[in-house]
Order: sequence, then structure tokens, then C-alpha cells
Amino acid sequence: MEPDRQFRDRTEAGEQLADALQEREIDADIALAIPRGGLPLGRAVADALDVPLDIVVAKKIGASGNPEFAIGAVASDGSVWRNEKAFRGTGSDEEYFQEQREEEAKNARQKAERYRGDRAEPDLTDKTVVVVDDGVATGSTVRACLRKFQGSDADRLVLAVPVGPPDTIDELEDETDEVVCLETPAGFRGVGQFYANFGQVSDEEAMSYLER
Repeated sequence: MEPDRQFRDRTEAGEQLADALQEREIDADIALAIPRGGLPLGRAVADALDVPLDIVVAKKIGASGNPEFAIGAVASDGSVWRNEKAFRGTGSDEEYFQEQREEEAKNARQKAERYRGDRAEPDLTDKTVVVVDDGVATGSTVRACLRKFQGSDADRLVLAVPVGPPDTIDELEDETDEVVCLETPAGFRGVGQFYANFGQVSDEEAMSYLER
């Protein structure tokens, strides 16, 4: 069954997110997109709001013996979110989790450095920060990204996503000052079902959105 609403592509979803942010009168200072899929949306949001675009990077932490199954995620600075139920259910132990946390935090740092090049990480002091992604399912990487800013000097933290399941969006509202989500369908199966075009975004394409 097709969803009631589909975005043509990530850029259109970003344009609609920007409209929603403006309708809510969110006075953003910077947009931070989560690579790779968040960058087309982040570019559209940043252009519409006339703010700089940068990135925030996190990597999933996979279960022992099943690396595709996320038991948490870690941002480039080591800020971590752990799904305690999944962690216990997979039999992963604390030593394994901490080893993976260190390894994936290093991978996230390397990715952030590759995307930024010579540019320094932005100063978020007293800023209203909008974190943008192309959608959430379990929200593990988004949660790790948000944790990165909870101890920062940012004034306000807003998450902007086109779509996510109601329970995940409700939980993410506890991690931010505000969540802007265009669709919270009860029949959510995956982010891709809400896009007519949801092809992979390559690193090269994703980085190109930062160069504009």
C-alpha cells in the first residue's frame, strides 16, 4: 500500500521542511545535516533559511555477531546512545560495546574530517541549531548526534525530519527543544516508502552540497 504522501526526492522533502520551520517561526542560525542522506535536505533548508550548512556525524554500533543490527550509535566526539533492550537481547557485553564505541567514534571523526576538509567545526555558542536528516526509523544515529549537543553552549536544538514512526518521534522530543516532523504515519515500515526517488547518496554527491 502506497503512503498518503510521498516526497519526489530528498531536495523536495528539504524544501517542505524549510516551509514548516518558517511556519513555526524558528529563527535558525545554522543547519547541521547528517551525512549522507541528510545533506540534500540540509542544503534546501539552509538555502531557504539563509543560514550556513555544516554536518554532524554518527555511526551505528552493531551487535556482536550481527553488525547490521544496531544496539546504539556514537557521534564523532564519543557521545553515545545505547538501546538497552537491544543490547541485552543480543548478548553483547560491556567490553564489546566500549570497544565498538571507540572504533566507531574514530570512524565518525574521520568521516567528519573528510567532509569538512580544512574547515573548522562550527562554533554553536548561543546558536539555534537545526539538525536535519532524511527521516528516522529507530533513530539511533540521530539520537547520538543530538547527544553531542546536549552539553554544548548551543541555545536551542531543533530536529527537522520529513518522516518517522510516532513512537520514535515522541521519544526524540525528549532529546531536543523541538521536533519538526512532516509525517508520523501509524503504518510506518521504512523511510524509503515515503520517497518516489530514494537512491543512495554517494560521498561525492553529499560533499557537493557543502560546497555551495
